Amino acid sequence: MQPGQEPSEVLQKRLFYKGRKFDFEVNRLRLPIGVEGDWECIRHPGGALAVPVTPEGKLVLVRQYRFAVAGRLMEFPAGTVEPDEDPAETIKREIEEETGYRANKWQSLGKFALAPGYSDEYIYAFLAQDLEKLEQPPEQDDDEDIEVVLMSPLELEKAILEGAPIDAKSICSFSWHVRFWSNLTQRIVRLKIV
Repeated sequence: MQPGQEPSEVLQKRLFYKGRKFDFEVNRLRLPIGVEGDWECIRHPGGALAVPVTPEGKLVLVRQYRFAVAGRLMEFPAGTVEPDEDPAETIKREIEEETGYRANKWQSLGKFALAPGYSDEYIYAFLAQDLEKLEQPPEQDDDEDIEVVLMSPLELEKAILEGAPIDAKSICSFSWHVRFWSNLTQRIVRLKIV
């Protein structure tokens, strides 16, 4: 363990709220530097997200209303990982439910902590390729009002730079997608040179 990475000592845990998707707790901690205090934490089972790419190179996003920000956001399809479920299975289900597409090729892009200042949620991001439109897509959940949006990577980059309402997990995953394709292109160019 590196200096400064010592864990805090948990003196007391108090569960304030147990919800359908997450729990809210307040923990009394003693930091490695000796300071004691209360830290609030949202406990979340984690989420899975897909960056879906059509055979024509379009990205598949969804636009949906988000109560917490009182507006509609553009996002990549995502969902909460159910207990004992692999994140890859979560996102395969969610992409079909939210977009009406099925991906036949998957690649992990990595995982990241969504908001580590107050939550233990990790997002598992995947690249979804070789998409096919389903003839009979599954019905959306009753509480979802989703519009499917197709954009080129350049259109999405422009929307992000212009401040369009796009959530952070999608911006992060898009940057990984860009890095993935940039690295792949560089490898292909090197192979052709050799």
